[in-house]
Amino acid sequence: MTAAVRRAGLGGLGLGLALPVVLVSIWEAAGRAGLVPQGILPAPSLVAEAWWAWAFADPGMGLNPYLGTWGETVLFSARRVFAGFACAILIGVPMGIMIGWNRLVAGAVDPLIQSLRPIPITAWLPFAIAVFGIRDAGAVFLIALGAFFPIVVNSTAGARDVPRNLIRAARMMGANERQLLLRVVLPAALPNIFTGMRLGLGIAWTAVIVAEIVAVKSGLGYVLWDAYYVGRMDVVIADMASIGIAGFLSDRVLVALSGRVLHWKQAVRA
Repeated sequence: MTAAVRRAGLGGLGLGLALPVVLVSIWEAAGRAGLVPQGILPAPSLVAEAWWAWAFADPGMGLNPYLGTWGETVLFSARRVFAGFACAILIGVPMGIMIGWNRLVAGAVDPLIQSLRPIPITAWLPFAIAVFGIRDAGAVFLIALGAFFPIVVNSTAGARDVPRNLIRAARMMGANERQLLLRVVLPAALPNIFTGMRLGLGIAWTAVIVAEIVAVKSGLGYVLWDAYYVGRMDVVIADMASIGIAGFLSDRVLVALSGRVLHWKQAVRA
């Protein structure tokens, strides 16, 4: 990595942190001046104290149920997101490729997908609880469902947008349908697939919070609602920040993975 690239990266990081720092500073000043009700919107310093206790305090030191449980709580949610997101990829990518590649499959499957896609995740909650009960399976189902639609739609678009010249050239070289799908269509569709995966991952983090509020009794969503119910708005805000950070970090991992897989695209642009 060259010095110029490092400077550009640090400059981008500083620019990205500037606005949050300014907003938090204004929020803290307003809280200390009594302009914001602390019971509704606690100052960042109070949120930081609650977050620290939630993450690092000894669980046996008091009656506070949140002491020292942050790591376990994040792990519960992350595990559900990973399971549901993996299911969405395993089903959505092959299905999207087939819809984009095969007109018969598109005619049979795509209308159903486009009919189900507008239904919000919250509308599926009663169904998930009725089928799976108050268990992890219901949360994983909702996460997989939420992530599935952007993945399948973008995979379909990627398969449909493969340059015809590539397909003609592959066929002239004797490639059969399976080879075309695996060696031409799938690689060419990868940029769209990764776009769908990033969108799906964001929805997965939204879905896990919705599911944990209602369908399971652990994780960030459960703590969010429980803390609100008992009036711990400092924990609520710390929970919201935890969700945002977890979503951001998982997205950065996916971006890094796409950069390694799609290195050929950068080479073509250069």
